[in-house]
Amino acid sequence: MITPHVVVVMGVAGTGKTTIGPLLAARLGVPYAEGDDFHPQANIAKMTAGTPLTDDDRWPWLDAIGAWAHDRDGLGGVVSSSALKRSYRDRLRAAAPGIVFVHLTGDRALIEDRMSHRHGHFMPTALLDSQFATLQPLDADEAGVAVDVSGSPGEITERAAAALQELVQPQR
Repeated sequence: MITPHVVVVMGVAGTGKTTIGPLLAARLGVPYAEGDDFHPQANIAKMTAGTPLTDDDRWPWLDAIGAWAHDRDGLGGVVSSSALKRSYRDRLRAAAPGIVFVHLTGDRALIEDRMSHRHGHFMPTALLDSQFATLQPLDADEAGVAVDVSGSPGEITERAAAALQELVQPQR
């Protein structure tokens, strides 16, 4: 399945954006971009220290992701981004209006458990509460799907691909 859409894999830390994003990109036959790579070093330093980012910290990061998505418009791609607030998603859509979101959702205990077992990531488990407090799920007028993160990465990827297929080519 090849898609001309740019898909943003979103959700709180620990939902598997970095795992599911590349798998979904491979499944869709499009390139993947790791959203964390778009963060300025100052943002990484703040998160590593356990300090939540402010909106002012996030704007340049979102603009960089938006520029990548804009460049992929009509070609397709998958990029990860927490995109926790509607205003963040609106900013991404301003740069790339055809963007589609895959919101990875799950039980807080499962997500915290997964976070506690990953190594070498700058986002500490201590910031999970601030992520959930900030999260604004997709609104009905936003192009996107919610996908539960229980199960294996392969199962989650297949659910996401099927939901996207239904979103962009609804059954008649």
